[in-house]
Amino acid sequence: MIVAVRDGGLTRDGADGLVTRCAAAGAVRVQLNIADDRVSGAMRIDELDPPIDAVVTYWAEDVDAVLPAVIQSVEGRPAAWEVTARAPLDPELPADGTRIDALSNIAFLRRPVELDRDEWLRRWLEDHTRVAIDTQATFGYVQNIVERPLTDDPPPVDAIVEELFPMAAVSDIHAFYGSNGDQAELERRMTRMLTSVARFGADRHLDVVPTSRYDFDLLRFDLSAGVASDG
Repeated sequence: MIVAVRDGGLTRDGADGLVTRCAAAGAVRVQLNIADDRVSGAMRIDELDPPIDAVVTYWAEDVDAVLPAVIQSVEGRPAAWEVTARAPLDPELPADGTRIDALSNIAFLRRPVELDRDEWLRRWLEDHTRVAIDTQATFGYVQNIVERPLTDDPPPVDAIVEELFPMAAVSDIHAFYGSNGDQAELERRMTRMLTSVARFGADRHLDVVPTSRYDFDLLRFDLSAGVASDG
């Protein structure tokens, strides 16, 4: 389940209480994505006003039981969705609450009205996935299909995507696209990528939020020892 927080958000220093409450409510894993100073130089796109400044993802047998724990732990405007996740690139990452060494881009996608849901999903999941992997320097890639809202009056969102890039991608477009300083290769990759996203409407009316990511495996992590610091 994914919760986007606007107009207040969440800080890393305030994560301890949220994670503890989620664990007590039955969560087995929590992921925090926070728009912070470490990624402030990366390109972001804001369709929503106020913009999204934090994202909480959690896993639990009873997702509805955990949601109040998240909402009570954040300020601002939370909006939550139940999602079905696919992970074309799923690296092994630390899950002890330390910061993942990556730029984590979270994109909130909206289906164009001219495409029915089945065709939109086909163009995105079947046609575009390989293009995204081939044209960017991503080493993590999760596609979340929104199934239903979990809060009242959430902003319209049909999918939520997370892509992990090397930290150098915050300020270096070649590091973002994996073009190794080759301008012609960069332009080729960008053109192919932009052509592909336009086919399913991800070239407009989207939010892209650069974040730092923190993972907590609550089945293995000892909360009584405290949440690990990212230094």
